Amino acid sequence: MTASVFDENDGIALRLIGAIVVMVIAMAIGVGIYKTRPAKVPKAAAAVLVEDGASFVVENGVIKFYFATASAELAGGAHAALGELIVIANTGKTVVISGYTDATGDAALNEELAKRRALAVRDALLALGLAETGIELKKPEAITGSGSLRESRRVEVLAR
Repeated sequence: MTASVFDENDGIALRLIGAIVVMVIAMAIGVGIYKTRPAKVPKAAAAVLVEDGASFVVENGVIKFYFATASAELAGGAHAALGELIVIANTGKTVVISGYTDATGDAALNEELAKRRALAVRDALLALGLAETGIELKKPEAITGSGSLRESRRVEVLAR
C-alpha cells in the first residue's frame, strides 16, 4: 500500500516538473518572438512643440521635424524616432524625406534652407546605418494657405 502512494506522488511530481519545463520553454519562445518582431513607428505620439525652436512629432507613421527660423539643426531626441524608422526601412521599404518652406521672404533662400534641412535628416539616417539607396529625397515645397510659419518650416519622413 505504501508503494502505490510513493508511485502516485512521484507521478504528480514528474507532471509538475514537466509542466514547469513546458512553461519555461513557452516563455522563452514568446520573449524571442517579441524581441525579433519589427518595430513600428507609432501612429500617434506627442512631442513638445517649441514656439520657434527645433522639435519633432510623430503622427500616423510620419515623423515631422520642425526647425527654428533660419536653422537646419535637428531637435534633440530625433535620432530615437529615426531609429524606429530604420528598422522598418530595413524590411525593404524606402524612406521618403520631404522638405517644406513657408512662402515668406526670398523663395530661392527658402528652397535652399529646406534642402539643407532635408539633408540634415538624411545625414542622421545615414549616421544611424541606413543605406543611401534606401532614401528618397523629394524637392522642397513651398506652403501657401493657412497654417503657422513654424509648421511650414518642416521636413516630413515616412517609409513606403
